[in-house]
Amino acid sequence: MPLPISQQSVDELGGEASVLARQRRDHAELDRLMHLYESPDLPPTGRQEVLRDIFQLTFSHAFAEETVLWPALRRLAADGEELTSRVEAEHQQINDLAREIQSTDPRDPRHDQLVTAAFALIREDIRDEEDVLLPRLQEALEHDAGRLRRLGSTWETVRRTAPTRPHPAVSRRPPANALAGVPLSAVDRLRDLSSGWRFRGRWATAALAAGALAACVGGAAVLRRRR
Repeated sequence: MPLPISQQSVDELGGEASVLARQRRDHAELDRLMHLYESPDLPPTGRQEVLRDIFQLTFSHAFAEETVLWPALRRLAADGEELTSRVEAEHQQINDLAREIQSTDPRDPRHDQLVTAAFALIREDIRDEEDVLLPRLQEALEHDAGRLRRLGSTWETVRRTAPTRPHPAVSRRPPANALAGVPLSAVDRLRDLSSGWRFRGRWATAALAAGALAACVGGAAVLRRRR
């Protein structure tokens, strides 16, 4: 099996547009944000904003994996079912913890304990993906840079229109997750817009509104293809 993707060059991953390079960039951003949240110099209000950013990226990223990458790995690799089942269980645990965190006052001592547990799971998930699942996908695709880039383009499209909040009751697999994700994504992004999640400024607000519209349009396209 190939080396962990953290130990490969961008060219070895298939280029900047490869799904492997895109995944690694998201993982690096999540790692940066988690370290920022854990910084003792960050004020409480800043910590909550960073936590929202972490969850927003985590859930859109995971949804794209579950919709695009893991079905491909199950089709291409004999051990794909076993590998993806483990990471889907991690995603479910992260969803459950995030929902509990959202319902816990940040001043409650349990809040920090729950966040610590969620971060540990996110880091474990990143290791599993970078060390095992993504190299296995790379191997199954025979290191074909063109196929990795095409998969990356599809993954990016889904990620940009995916739900951004925890939904523990939603299936982790297509087609159920894709069908549920259509309304959930639009609702999440409109809630993000109204609550000021992550995005600031006139152009950022417009971008988020466009994302909500794109989620509706993209979801409608998914539904049409499945008929």
